[in-house]
Amino acid sequence: QVQLVESGGGSVQAGGSLRLSCAASGNSYSGLCMGWFRQAPGKEREGVAGMANGGSGSYAESVKGRFTISRDNAKNILYLQMNDLKPEDTAMYYCAAAPRTIPLMSRLGSYEYNYWGRGTQVTVSS
Repeated sequence: QVQLVESGGGSVQAGGSLRLSCAASGNSYSGLCMGWFRQAPGKEREGVAGMANGGSGSYAESVKGRFTISRDNAKNILYLQMNDLKPEDTAMYYCAAAPRTIPLMSRLGSYEYNYWGRGTQVTVSS
């Protein structure tokens, strides 16, 4: 079992930045493939960024160049640095984990992940 707890959400104006964190516990963090997802009211959950251990991140087109996923294996924490935020980034953001390596092209698919956090709200005003 893996427990995930997100933090770092908040309200910012367009153009601002936030850094989300996801603390993982309960399993070997270094062996996990990790991802960030988001869900806005009335919309389906969508993949934002995904990352295996030691690899580069995969990103949704809508966030490329603005968001950066990273991980600290010593602290068991996953990060999402979000810059140049836009109102359309407003959503609940979720951290997810899978106890295996997910192929690069599938890392934004929610069906690939076994464990989920409860989410942290990000609100961007214009």
